[in-house]
Amino acid sequence: MVKNLSFSYSKMGMYKECPQKYKFRYVHMLPEKPKYYFAFGSAMHAVMEFIYNPAKTVFPTLQEALAFFESEWNKTSFEQKGYASVEKELEGYAEGRRILETYYAQNSATFTHPLSVEMKSTLELDGLSLISILDRMDYLGDGQIKILDYKTGKTVQREPDQLYMYQKVVENSPTIKALVQAKDPKVKEVRVGELSFYHLPTMTELKFERAPDKEIFEFWQGVLQIAGNIRAGKFDPTPGENQCRWCDYRNLCPVFTGKEYDGPSGWAARNFKREAAPQTVAVPTEKQPSPEKSEQEQLSDKIDRLGELAEEQQRLEKEIIALFQKNKFERHFGKNFKAELVPAEQITIADTVKTVELLAKLGLLAKVSAPTKTTIARLLTDKTVSAQDKAQLQTLVQVLKTWRLNVEKSE
Repeated sequence: MVKNLSFSYSKMGMYKECPQKYKFRYVHMLPEKPKYYFAFGSAMHAVMEFIYNPAKTVFPTLQEALAFFESEWNKTSFEQKGYASVEKELEGYAEGRRILETYYAQNSATFTHPLSVEMKSTLELDGLSLISILDRMDYLGDGQIKILDYKTGKTVQREPDQLYMYQKVVENSPTIKALVQAKDPKVKEVRVGELSFYHLPTMTELKFERAPDKEIFEFWQGVLQIAGNIRAGKFDPTPGENQCRWCDYRNLCPVFTGKEYDGPSGWAARNFKREAAPQTVAVPTEKQPSPEKSEQEQLSDKIDRLGELAEEQQRLEKEIIALFQKNKFERHFGKNFKAELVPAEQITIADTVKTVELLAKLGLLAKVSAPTKTTIARLLTDKTVSAQDKAQLQTLVQVLKTWRLNVEKSE
């Protein structure tokens, strides 16, 4: 018996983006690098599941939800989440708290238990094992279901493929039908009454009506075509400047290496570490021409170059400061520049939660985008902040004496 192909909306999206990328991820099973936006979205979805858990008769308080969010957030380090630094992770944490506080202010008075939250559905259909995770389903009565999907990205827009996939799953799933019938035994058929994207950062809900059967049929034919291509081993790359620049598999891709990947695959690839980018790049064929770069692409290149220079500067500064301290120098000269050690202070935030609460209590939360070392240091030197407030802040932070490097052109 032929095993059904495991399939999902995210797998379909990756194949449409680039079949070669799909092959790296789901055939070779090479893991992608952590992405901070996935980690943030996962934490927010977990706390929404905690709030709306149908098994609990009483909804959690805001403080309970915030405590759950903090616990969920602290399960992984900033590197595991994909953040570039602790400061960036703290900004994400502060944004999560802001979202929860705003969500409770706007919705806690009307909390109602849904039909289900974070329901994982596996539907065997047309040779596919269709896997979906439905963020929230509300029962509207008379066999009608509302599907609500939480979004945490910068923007939210209509994504027809995702809406169509949800509708196909809900209206064909025996498990979901049984769940509805347990609540309403007279129901013979389950249909989608409403689909909704809820953008948590802006508290914006986008609602859509059920898609016509003709649209669903055409969508499903496209799904089956993609599934057929995967079974047939059709994984030709579809290179493009933007998607290739951010692709985790760029250094392994035949477009850039000139050869098919022959490294670890399957379970052997779980601990695979990517090699450095090859120094030579395959010459593009006529099928994959190298177009002239647009102004936006040139800008992206300059941003990457600036970031590389900034990383090199940080490394050199650390090495120079270490040599200054080893030789007990206060200043030193190169051929064209001079450098001098300058006393500085470094702040460490001992307890982020208490710091946020204190900032709110003192009315200083509006002055900072997030309680980072930089923003707290700014408050401690802000003339508009009272000495008493600064003293309270200093009880929650550690100020360490350190050094910074001042480099100037030699006269």
